[in-house]
Amino acid sequence: MDKVKKGVRLDRISKIYKDPKTGKDFYAVKDTSLTIEPGSFVTLLGPSGCGKTTTLRMIAGFESPDAGEIYLGNEAINELTPNKRDTAMVFQSYALLPHLNIFDNVSYGLKLRKVPKDEIKERVTKILSLVELSGMESRMTNQLSGGQQQRVALARALVIEPSVLLFDEPLSNLDAKLRVQMRTEIRRIQQEVGITAIYVTHDQSEAMAISDKIIIMNKGVVAQIGSPYDIYYHPVNEFVADFIGEANFLRGKVVYSNEKQITAHIEGTDVILPNEKGLNAGDSCTIVLRPEAAILKESGGLKCRVVLSCFMGSYQNYHVMVGDTLVKLEEHNPKNKHIFKVGETCCLVFDPDSVHVL
Repeated sequence: MDKVKKGVRLDRISKIYKDPKTGKDFYAVKDTSLTIEPGSFVTLLGPSGCGKTTTLRMIAGFESPDAGEIYLGNEAINELTPNKRDTAMVFQSYALLPHLNIFDNVSYGLKLRKVPKDEIKERVTKILSLVELSGMESRMTNQLSGGQQQRVALARALVIEPSVLLFDEPLSNLDAKLRVQMRTEIRRIQQEVGITAIYVTHDQSEAMAISDKIIIMNKGVVAQIGSPYDIYYHPVNEFVADFIGEANFLRGKVVYSNEKQITAHIEGTDVILPNEKGLNAGDSCTIVLRPEAAILKESGGLKCRVVLSCFMGSYQNYHVMVGDTLVKLEEHNPKNKHIFKVGETCCLVFDPDSVHVL
């Protein structure tokens, strides 16, 4: 594709629906502004009902915003119908035409656009090679596996050479192993083509694996935008920390602070931590501790009691009680390490730089 890459910009977008049970209006998406850079792979992530699919459908043109403007490149597209927008959607259900073979499914959009036959053949052949379906042009879609059907759906979207490719939970119908394989393929193809991609999922690991940026949504608003690394290690609040990966939360009170460090009193122990939030003595604080960021030792940290100790092969899975707080740990490569048993008391030890202070 030699065309100019285009990004997407949402300017204070809102979408209001009526609750069928109460008859009251509610915001599916509220006053949302986003900028998606040309050629980037961005994932809208969040729990059911957070507004991610509604946002995607508004970009596609299947829903109209009640307020705000959507731009594709520098063009406002609110008034354009889906077929007039320079976008293509890959659906959860694939939406393939069962009475047509692979070639005719992929070429369908080109025929609607009155593209010459020779060009259709050239473009379909090229795109089927890209999705690794060469030589299968005459096969019917009901003869294909789920992964192959997904590749056909992807090829059909790509062949019309849109500026933006939209994905609505495209892998949710596949088994776990195939999902991992296909998400890798989707990322490879997106990078090879250089297209702007907007992907909707509720699967955190999927979002982490394929995205340049993740947009986490909650109750119709954006909770945080950032790289997978930033969102995992620097969540802005407990919702984001809890939604991305496993997180433990330890509560404490700041007893000393300066510009760089705080001393927090947690369950009877003083812990020195980085002062990321500009906290002062007397402030309450919450520490986000990932399961892989701590280990158990006989002394030297927060006193705790083991309530679960389970060998998982590559790691020892622990649940410990720190005061009244349950903390989940994964101590990797447990061979030749001391294994603490249920009922034992020990200490929870972590590097201050491996935690995040809210």
